[in-house]
Amino acid sequence: MILPKTPSSRRALFRSGLLARLAGLFGGAAAASTTQPARGAGPDVYRRLGVEPFVNCTSTYTINGGSRQLPEVIAAVEQASHYHVNIDELMEKAGPRIAALLGGEAAMVSSGAAGAVTCGAAACVAGGDPEKMQKLPDTSGLRSECVVPKWSRSYYDHAVRAVGVRMVEVDTLESLERALSSRTALAHGQANLLAPGNPFTLRQYTEACHKRGVPVLIDAAADLPLKPNPYLAAGVDLIAYSGGKILRGPQTSGVLLGRKDLIRAAYQVSSPHITFGRSVKVSKEEIVGLVMAIEALFSTRSREAEDREWLGWFEHIRSRIEQVPGVTAKIVMPRDRSYYPTLQIDWDPARIGFEAGELGARLLSGSPRVMTHAEGEGHGFVLRPAAMYPGEHTIVAERLYEEFRKAPGAKPKPAMHPPSAKLAGRWEVTITFAASSTTWNLYLDHDGHDLRGVYRSPVVPEGTLAGSISGERVEIRSQGRHEGMDFRYVFTGSARGDRMEGNVALGWEDGSASWVARRV
Repeated sequence: MILPKTPSSRRALFRSGLLARLAGLFGGAAAASTTQPARGAGPDVYRRLGVEPFVNCTSTYTINGGSRQLPEVIAAVEQASHYHVNIDELMEKAGPRIAALLGGEAAMVSSGAAGAVTCGAAACVAGGDPEKMQKLPDTSGLRSECVVPKWSRSYYDHAVRAVGVRMVEVDTLESLERALSSRTALAHGQANLLAPGNPFTLRQYTEACHKRGVPVLIDAAADLPLKPNPYLAAGVDLIAYSGGKILRGPQTSGVLLGRKDLIRAAYQVSSPHITFGRSVKVSKEEIVGLVMAIEALFSTRSREAEDREWLGWFEHIRSRIEQVPGVTAKIVMPRDRSYYPTLQIDWDPARIGFEAGELGARLLSGSPRVMTHAEGEGHGFVLRPAAMYPGEHTIVAERLYEEFRKAPGAKPKPAMHPPSAKLAGRWEVTITFAASSTTWNLYLDHDGHDLRGVYRSPVVPEGTLAGSISGERVEIRSQGRHEGMDFRYVFTGSARGDRMEGNVALGWEDGSASWVARRV
């Protein structure tokens, strides 16, 4: 359906009821979710800013715009944008509707799964107390600890740590029992707590926590909410889902599902209220759009049909790219219904002489542009389907086929030259970032061309180093960890006597910086 160009005519159309079937939030059939939405004459809204869109093979990655929104979600957001309502009133109706659909006591719409986690953690700390809500993230005098299984830590812990709590790692039931105390505000974890083979099960985790009156909050951002819900069945108190991933709702929306008292406290501490979570804001359009996405999940949408369509796309891509000698592809089916199939693509570096990062750059710089998970130094990547539109799989197949077909042969190993300097010993490194600098202390061992060692930074108490030197050319890779975050830097540059300098790659999202090292 092509919408009228002017807001007044769109409003008249909506009032006439022609789009009510698409945007009816509280019952009635919605348009089939498999229908491809009208995409207009072209992505001029981006091109006039100098940004060229791409075919998105990274599925639900936030940095690439999340998954493909359902047509009825787009229509509901469009209609919601033309009217004003009180957010409290809207949430009061939307929350129970979502909870009824997902099978929980209560629910609220949040700004992504991260916003749901932050508000959920704040609810566990402040409990709806206005003074405590205003005090956050200062948790002095409050319950200020969060237990978390060591294997379930990640970068996304930031959403919990933002509240001001200290993360306490546990790795056995015995260490969990010791960690739980009067200071414990909540227990946290990722979706991998449901996976087999962990030191303890999710049910054992929740039972141990509940014996001490500690609620459990799970970040299940990438999961599709299932009914019956496996997390609720295991006794979890709060679960956070992303609305913009496999739910295919507004990209920056999320759901917090679970205990009624904690959901109430989470909403009190979130926007539009003027308290700790004011910045974790969600709009009327996102609330309406997310309700529509969840309505569709249990009415017009068929995950089985989506998987069948995506598997057909994968078969087409696989059959095309495997025409190039040395290229293989295999379909990987998900372990449970919360996820979706993916296509693993690999190639023989003896025949095809580029690494994954080089292929990714070629795909993104060509025309049409294709965004993939082809990154780094390996010789394979995974292709994910949920953000692709019908027909785009043929574009992906041809782009991949051409890049593999035209690829150079195996790369010769670079010649190694005698080192220009002996680098063994202690070094002081200054790294200059975009708006600050820091100092590391390094200790290097030097054996022929090989470098090994350890480092200490103001954040990492001890990390490891490995690298090489050829002539003046030096490359050193560092690996360190803080909280749930891994840091992997690649230092490249030159070494002359008691000085080294060059550039350091900080990670694919973090850019680069300059560095200078002086022997101590």
